[in-house]
Amino acid sequence: MAILLCGLALSPVVEPVFAQASKTVEKKVVKPEVKVVKPEISAISDPEVAIQMADDYFNSSRVMTADFVQTGQDGRRAEGKLYVVKPGRMRFEYAQPATMEIIADGVSVAIRDRKLKTQELYFIEQTPLKFLLKNDLRLKKDVKITDVALTKDKTVISLEDSTTFGGTSTIRLSFDMKNFNLTQWAVKDPQGYETLVVLHNIDRATIPSPSLFHIPSEGLFSE
Repeated sequence: MAILLCGLALSPVVEPVFAQASKTVEKKVVKPEVKVVKPEISAISDPEVAIQMADDYFNSSRVMTADFVQTGQDGRRAEGKLYVVKPGRMRFEYAQPATMEIIADGVSVAIRDRKLKTQELYFIEQTPLKFLLKNDLRLKKDVKITDVALTKDKTVISLEDSTTFGGTSTIRLSFDMKNFNLTQWAVKDPQGYETLVVLHNIDRATIPSPSLFHIPSEGLFSE
């Protein structure tokens, strides 16, 4: 397993202090004030610690709302809103002109095209996004970890999931090193097509409406 390491050196901040007498001004000799700066998360050097922090991140909240930008391997971009309620409920709501929507209701995942009026259903176990949907995620148990890369800016954990539809998918999860928040992921499907999803404005406190995760009957499409 290839491990990339980079630490961050923090210099203490020294502030001069002056005292003024009533008749004369003189410098008062004092010890320099040193501000203690806590080390940032970028000091992580152990991949096992990074994996545990990823588990803790995913398991620390059952809900998430975020804006996302999706880029396909062909360079085409789409954006929209992501809603998650664990276990198993998720919605990718794409902004126009995209006509797709992806809804998971806890049992099935529906990929719907409002323009073509088509709907494809899959078992939720077949999605490569288990890291978003499981209540008690254990990366080392639930998927195969193939690499952990640590730099001063981010941690990237690479995974393989052999239970996805059509064969094995590979996933890269990227976390920032300031707060260890998930910032993006990339999924390469069994056919080799890679999709990148970047998250913004993440809210892990607000509970999305349950109605967002209802899969309509096939043939019912809102315009």
